Amino acid sequence: MEITIYGPGCKNCVNLADNAKKAVAETGVEAEIVKVEDMKEIAVAGIMSTPAIGIDGEVKIKGRVATVDEIKELIV
Repeated sequence: MEITIYGPGCKNCVNLADNAKKAVAETGVEAEIVKVEDMKEIAVAGIMSTPAIGIDGEVKIKGRVATVDEIKELIV
């Protein structure tokens, strides 16, 4: 599984990445966490408000920091 964090590296983007790491650790799911910080790539993905999180190429949540529990629901 690939979890993609979209955002320019702001505090909220960092928090979302941290929550994703915690969710992966707590569930034991094998996943690679990838960060996309290039604004052109973020726009191509259809994201107008960061941070956002995608699972296996599909954007699931955008414009806010998803909680650890929300991310766990997405990856299990």
